Amino acid sequence: MRTYLLRRCLYMLLILIGASLLIFFLYSLTPGDYVDNNLSLSEERKAELREIHGLNKPIFERYVNWMANIFKGDFGYSLAQQRPVLDLFQDYIWNSFLLAVVSTFFTWFFAVIVGVLTAYKQYSLLDTFIMVGIFAAMSIPSFFIGLFLIKVFAVDLKILPPGGMITTGSRAEGWDYIVEVLHHMLLPVAVMILLGVGSLTRYFRSNMLEVIRQDYVRTARAKGLKERTVLYRHALKNAMLPAITLIGFELPGLFGGSIIIEKIFNWPGIGQLYMQSFTVRDYPLLMGFTMFLAILTVVGTLISDILYHTSDPRVRL
Repeated sequence: MRTYLLRRCLYMLLILIGASLLIFFLYSLTPGDYVDNNLSLSEERKAELREIHGLNKPIFERYVNWMANIFKGDFGYSLAQQRPVLDLFQDYIWNSFLLAVVSTFFTWFFAVIVGVLTAYKQYSLLDTFIMVGIFAAMSIPSFFIGLFLIKVFAVDLKILPPGGMITTGSRAEGWDYIVEVLHHMLLPVAVMILLGVGSLTRYFRSNMLEVIRQDYVRTARAKGLKERTVLYRHALKNAMLPAITLIGFELPGLFGGSIIIEKIFNWPGIGQLYMQSFTVRDYPLLMGFTMFLAILTVVGTLISDILYHTSDPRVRL
């Protein structure tokens, strides 16, 4: 295990160096930046800003300085927000994390239950109805579902807020603040569940269909075990093993935010900040956040590999 971890850490370092090269040069070689786009600045002020932030240095020297700062925990300085990128992460990323972790939990919860049920009732009327609904939800754009739910529940029925994290001007504290945030979360979480549960349900359904045809499942039924025990203790346990590999992709998603959902519901998350940074070409923030996601991706992949080996000792690292 120790040798494997050392080798994987070396691979991760090489992958991150390659990703950093791609991220930095892709943004740096793009024509125009925040200083060039800011028409309110004089030429003298633009030259001063380039000198302060090192934008007038050779591109390779800027890359070396940028990577050296990242190793120190400094992901850059946002020119548009006039704050360090890491401070902006701390202000916005936890709002996105709250939205993502709740929606991910319920997405997996519903996907497992529906996947097992449709696999057990394969080709039944229930299976057909659920699969048609899943494909329909996957084919509808997220912005349409979001706007439709806002119209129905916020505009017509007036039972849920149309957006935001708290009510404008609210001074709620303690439990009242928690209730208010949860109230505002209902619509965006519902949209994220509808968008994510379809593909995940199909994944669990196909895994269950493969597992319930195995010999050990037939043996368990031949022993006279209850069908619920066969499905959830024997079949589902083994059908969940391939899903462990998805954890590596869930980790960056928990912190990456959902750009469209946060924009529609005016949720103050990192996804909306990322979109605003694109508009003003705030490349230091864009580079820092993209590099942060790259780090989460390789770390999540390592965690999923270790969990897979822990759950199934037959898998060799």
